[in-house]
Amino acid sequence: MYPSQPADEPNDERNSGEDLESRLPKWVQPRQDHRSEPPDALRAPVEEVPQPSPTHVVAPGIRTVTGPVTHFHSQVDVVVGGDVKQLILETRKRDVLEGEEQDRKNLLEQPFVREAWTDSWREALDPTTGGLRAPVLVVVAPRAIGATTFALRLLAEHTASSTTLVKLQADWNSPSRSRLPLEERHAFQLDLKDPDTDRVSADFLNSLGKHAEHLRGCGSHLVLTVAQELWDAPGLVSRPGVYVLRLTEPPAAGSVVDTHLEAGGHHEPAKEIKASKQAQSRLQGLNAVSAVRAVHRIVAAWEEHRLYPEAPAPQRNSADQETAKTFEERVLDALSDWRDELDQLFGDRTVAPSRTDRSLALEDRYLLLALAVRQSASVSLVSAGARQLQAAVELANADLTAGTAAQAAFATRGLRRRIQDIGATVDGRDVVLFDRPAYGRAVLEYVWDNYEAMRTPLLAWLGKLASRPDPTDPVVRTLASLALRHGTREHLNKLTELTAPDLLGAVLRAVVSDEHVGSLVWATLYQWADTSGSAPVVVSTCRLVLADPEVSSAVAKMAVVRLRRVAQRTTDPAVRQTVLTAFEELARQPGGRARLVTEILNWQQAKGSSWSGSLAFLALMSVDSPGLPWLLLGDAPEIDVQGALAELLGNSDTAGETILRMTGWIRSCAGDADSYMRLRDQLLVPFRGQRMLQAGMQLMQALTGSVTAQGVNIAEDFYDHLVGAEYHEVFALDGTAR
Repeated sequence: MYPSQPADEPNDERNSGEDLESRLPKWVQPRQDHRSEPPDALRAPVEEVPQPSPTHVVAPGIRTVTGPVTHFHSQVDVVVGGDVKQLILETRKRDVLEGEEQDRKNLLEQPFVREAWTDSWREALDPTTGGLRAPVLVVVAPRAIGATTFALRLLAEHTASSTTLVKLQADWNSPSRSRLPLEERHAFQLDLKDPDTDRVSADFLNSLGKHAEHLRGCGSHLVLTVAQELWDAPGLVSRPGVYVLRLTEPPAAGSVVDTHLEAGGHHEPAKEIKASKQAQSRLQGLNAVSAVRAVHRIVAAWEEHRLYPEAPAPQRNSADQETAKTFEERVLDALSDWRDELDQLFGDRTVAPSRTDRSLALEDRYLLLALAVRQSASVSLVSAGARQLQAAVELANADLTAGTAAQAAFATRGLRRRIQDIGATVDGRDVVLFDRPAYGRAVLEYVWDNYEAMRTPLLAWLGKLASRPDPTDPVVRTLASLALRHGTREHLNKLTELTAPDLLGAVLRAVVSDEHVGSLVWATLYQWADTSGSAPVVVSTCRLVLADPEVSSAVAKMAVVRLRRVAQRTTDPAVRQTVLTAFEELARQPGGRARLVTEILNWQQAKGSSWSGSLAFLALMSVDSPGLPWLLLGDAPEIDVQGALAELLGNSDTAGETILRMTGWIRSCAGDADSYMRLRDQLLVPFRGQRMLQAGMQLMQALTGSVTAQGVNIAEDFYDHLVGAEYHEVFALDGTAR
């Protein structure tokens, strides 16, 4: 369906030799009585007049946005010198980073613990003005201690209320000053955390000095939060206009948890947590990210506690042992990593099994892992999962003898007893309940951390265990939690080898929004777009991202950039077809249509990917509208519709798909005479170009049997308007040349 090279590159097949059409360049004869206007008249000139929009232009190249999201497109380049009233603007074309506007009021209402950062906070401020010490502030900190929260809160409290706060996305191959946006009265925050794409160099830091001058002239600021390992190198120190600040410790975990619980209205559990010495002990030493995750576990434990009646421990029987726990017991379970217990369960079996030896047999370890993923399922499903894991391990370990797995399993205790020994219950209908989600998470993390040889077979097993690529599937959640906990580029590359594209797409969709792993995932997806084997994962992930109606503009742009890269780099027609499908889904969204229009304009102006532009146009051809097709209604007047159609029809690999959509247009308008004639007259234009004989005949053949509401044979109507009467005997309507 599609060519292996871009449509704007030479095509040997199309340019080789002369054919009948090239010897008859005027095979298309406009009829004197034809109702269509000349091609140039079909496109009315577009006047350059201001259109109402939420963007108010205050000066060339500077815009203040009143809507909820700020978009930084390709022609925003301001160079400022001297006083803001005497801005000196230098306009260039560049692709700057996009960002999402932050609500200042919302930021100020978010729970925030400042105690550990009091000195650093004071150091960041100018003691005279109370504002930020420098236009560019670089916050260097270990990962996961809350540096991003520190930066955004600092901007919210110490910039003018008229300043727009924007959190940028570092979608680049390496830090570059030319990619940093510059706007009047804006405060930008940018995380640099990816070791492959965000590593700071002395040259970049030097260039920030010049950028700081421009920011100062615009009354704007930039705060970079840099992971410590990406910074510590000789020469990376403060410069004029650039101040380097270091954070070393996270806020106290107990204070973070208490503040978040109170801010969320969970006053009663907050009181219980503060009063529990054991709970406070479990929280001690957690970094900021882990502390916030602990809050979610505590809230979940509180909801469970409210659902089930509580009974004193001595009065509990085995049936209600789990449901009758106290809130403190549930919280301790949620916050525990169960290391001591798991050390016993996964210890060496040096003696015969007894009451004092809790070490699990190998088969029981498989069973425990299967339950840790599923939580609640039928006995047969749990047993099958355990066997699949055992088979995966044996397959990965050439030292194990094939065929011994069934014998070893059969020689052990009965399944029900084994299930009970690892802490689950079995009801009368043989349904296993393992209602210990926090414990299940701890089991998986324990095995991952302590048995490196198990990682590959564990991922292979999980990849085959998922019943569907759904975010609610426990397997998808498990894979996502492992990616969040252990996410590295090597880990993600291993996942592509062991999981199906749709499943991995669902997993990555769950983690791309994480502030700690998300940037790594986006950078990896960009690299995968060049790899034929990984391109389907890129498309799957980006489709899920773009399907989210709440996705931010900056994130949507990153998804479209990667789809564009796949379209341009892949040579697999099936993969390119999936990109077209993704674009068709995007075309159903008003905001998505605007992005596709941009792709088409870049293509037609020879500034972007020809494949991406072609596929974007095909996608917009599928948009339904009353009367004329959406592309012909003038909603995107910048698009040269006839030019795009001519380009696609002239390419043998895209002509078929284009004609299919054109016939859909024509049939949808056949019921209204006026709409049909307006559409026909516009579609005749691209077919009157050179080398359009084959495409024109294909269209007429596809329309065979179609009639308008007035009984006009559509194929014959197009034939009469396209082929001059003197050529009817040469080119028959059935496509044969005589």
